[in-house]
Amino acid sequence: MNSKVLLDNLRCIPDFPKKGINFRDVTTLYKNGECVQIMLDELERLYKDKGITKIVGIESRGFVMASALAGRLGCGIVLARKPGKLPATVIKESFSKEYGVDTIEMHLDSIDENDVVLIHDDLLATGGTAKAAYKLVQHFNPKKTYINFIIEIKDEGLHGRDLFEGIELTTLLTI
Repeated sequence: MNSKVLLDNLRCIPDFPKKGINFRDVTTLYKNGECVQIMLDELERLYKDKGITKIVGIESRGFVMASALAGRLGCGIVLARKPGKLPATVIKESFSKEYGVDTIEMHLDSIDENDVVLIHDDLLATGGTAKAAYKLVQHFNPKKTYINFIIEIKDEGLHGRDLFEGIELTTLLTI
C-alpha cells in the first residue's frame, strides 16, 4: 500500500531502544485521525471476506488496530501479552528479538479449532515476536491463520517475512 500520508506521518527514532536500532514509531500514525482511518479502511478491505472470528493483538501497539478492526469485522480480540499480565491459565512462547529475549502469553481458552485467526502487530522486523504469537495460535489448531503488520522493515537487511513462508502475510507499509 505505502500510502504517502502514512509514510509522511511515521516517525523514526535513531538508536532506540539501543544504538544501531532505527525505531519506527507507529504512535505518530495513531495520533492522526486521517492515518487511523486509512489504516483501518485498508485492513477492513483486506480481511472483510476472510471469515475472521478472532484477531490476536500483540502487546502493546498491536492492541490498537486489532481492537478497532475487530469492531469493524464483528469478531473477537485475543491479547498476546507479556508474562504475568493475564489472570487465567496461559500458554507461553519465548523468542529472540533484535535486542534481547522475551516471552508472550495467551489465555488457554482464547481460541479453538473453529476459529479463523488474524494475528496483528505494528511492526515486522526480525519476526521473532510474531513467530512466537503464530506458534501460540497454532497450539489451538484453528481453521486458518493470517498475519498482518502495519509496517515491514526491509531496508536494514531484516528478513522477518522469511519466517512465515506459506502463510498469507500482509503489510500496509514497507520500508
